[in-house]
Amino acid sequence: MSFIRITLLALSLALPVQAATIGDDGLHKEPWLRETFKDLREDLAEANSEGKRLMILIEQRGCIYCKKMHEEVFSDPEIAQDITDNYFVIQINMFGDVAVTDFDGTELPEKEMVNRWGAMFTPTMIFLPEEVPEGQTAAQAAVATMPGAFGKGTTAALLEWVRDHGYENGENFQKYVAEKVNAAE
Repeated sequence: MSFIRITLLALSLALPVQAATIGDDGLHKEPWLRETFKDLREDLAEANSEGKRLMILIEQRGCIYCKKMHEEVFSDPEIAQDITDNYFVIQINMFGDVAVTDFDGTELPEKEMVNRWGAMFTPTMIFLPEEVPEGQTAAQAAVATMPGAFGKGTTAALLEWVRDHGYENGENFQKYVAEKVNAAE
């Protein structure tokens, strides 16, 4: 093999599988992210009208774990299709100033709302039920919250578990994942 072919092969292997698109706000952008007025009551109603689950994705500019999720996990065709088909996803900037209206009617800038919800890591995915009891916040109503970056298998399992209401029958997510791993062996 020639030096040039070896060099080209080495360079191609060093590049990420898919570079993530970055928006003007410095956050990663996906075709399945929704641009909304960030009124969670309206977002939930729209998600329900489409037969999808509402997911809040909290990220920040320069987050290496957000980059990992977008380039290695969300870029997986099966995961991307699952999100597209089953989830209504809104993105919240952990340090942003865009107004967000929570389910209880409280309106705050993104950075203050994230603090109110107690989210400390990016990325964080918050999954909401189809109906939120009156007076609850997104954090109180969440059926699952996933702080941090996880691999494809765990993320795919979480998307499936939430979509299929695994939390309703008391099924522990960690046991659900363990059963899936054992069944695959």
